Amino acid sequence: MTSNDVRIAVAGMGYVGLANAVLLSQRHPVTAVDVLAERVQLINERQSPIVDAELEAYLGGRDLALTATLNAEAAYRDADFVIVSTPTNYDPELNFFNTESVESVVSLTRRVNPDAYIVIKSTVPVGFTEDLCRRFDTDRILFSPEFLREGMALKDCLYPSRIVVGSVHGSQPAREAAARFAALLKEGSLLPDAPVLLMAPTEAEAVKLFANTYLALRVSFFNELDTYAEVRDLDTRSIIEGVCLDPRIGTHYNNPSFGYGGYCLPKDTKQLLANFNNVPNNIISAIVESNRTRKDFIAGQIIARNPKVVGFYRLTMKSSSDNFRHSSIQGVMKRVKGRGIDAIVYEPTLTEPTFYNSRVVNDLDTFKRLCDVIVTNRNAPELADVAEKVYTRDLYYRD
Repeated sequence: MTSNDVRIAVAGMGYVGLANAVLLSQRHPVTAVDVLAERVQLINERQSPIVDAELEAYLGGRDLALTATLNAEAAYRDADFVIVSTPTNYDPELNFFNTESVESVVSLTRRVNPDAYIVIKSTVPVGFTEDLCRRFDTDRILFSPEFLREGMALKDCLYPSRIVVGSVHGSQPAREAAARFAALLKEGSLLPDAPVLLMAPTEAEAVKLFANTYLALRVSFFNELDTYAEVRDLDTRSIIEGVCLDPRIGTHYNNPSFGYGGYCLPKDTKQLLANFNNVPNNIISAIVESNRTRKDFIAGQIIARNPKVVGFYRLTMKSSSDNFRHSSIQGVMKRVKGRGIDAIVYEPTLTEPTFYNSRVVNDLDTFKRLCDVIVTNRNAPELADVAEKVYTRDLYYRD
């Protein structure tokens, strides 16, 4: 270790944590902390525990100063920066994120290493970081949102659209620490001119939630356009191409789907809506409702075909990912099964014989033969021979 090294600990080895750990360990010693021994072992063996092409390449082929451990206390005690990237699942009963895992890391770090700066990268409610600073009587808690895509987490760290770090108002040391942390992220990236924004943590938290909610809005807009076209028997693609040639709108994020899903967009839109309590709004609440309506419509279109057996081809959100948490196709499947229709699943990442009481059939030929309708959020070449059975709204054969 040289005098210029910054010692970093990263709590939580999901997409965000592992991508940041790999990014920063190119130039500085990083200790990755996780609660799963299998995941820790894989990282120490330089294998990626999640599907991500760049993560796999960098872990397997780069000289990284990266060590993984189950011993959180030892990792935090020696760190200059502790990055928190633990899960904050949305709690529908509390109507807020469950932030217990973040608070646990902050509490332990403050106890064993009060001089460390803590950088929260988990998604949290607006106002959470400043509240933590008050509760722990410190200015050493920062917030830095992530804007990563599943399956492309390290790529998005290497080529960041922007780097945002929030520090509490009125603290010059905290602002300097925020600038140092932003410099670490830029140093590890492949974009020396990446935009850096330093602001208050509450504004940084709002940036995260509003950015993801806008993406959900765009998904919802083109899905409702597609619903209109399908009901009126119009050519969705012609309409979308005519709309999107306007440079103010653009041709990105315009491929119809069964609804926005995944780990981030559903919970972030609901969290932002909860933050709008007592604040006038129409659009934010409509986005959440629109996603439910879209899945209701898609299920209705499938049910109208009167199938005896519906096959659900792939549960993952993206072809480059192994994650199917909260995927929109699961919402459609639940609605179809609720009408008493038999459902089977083709998902090669599943090793169990059933998925939520539906049979998993991972022999593709058998799966095709058993289905009356095959439902897929994103089309695939291997379904070309049964195209007459396929129901999808995918126009562009891309994620």
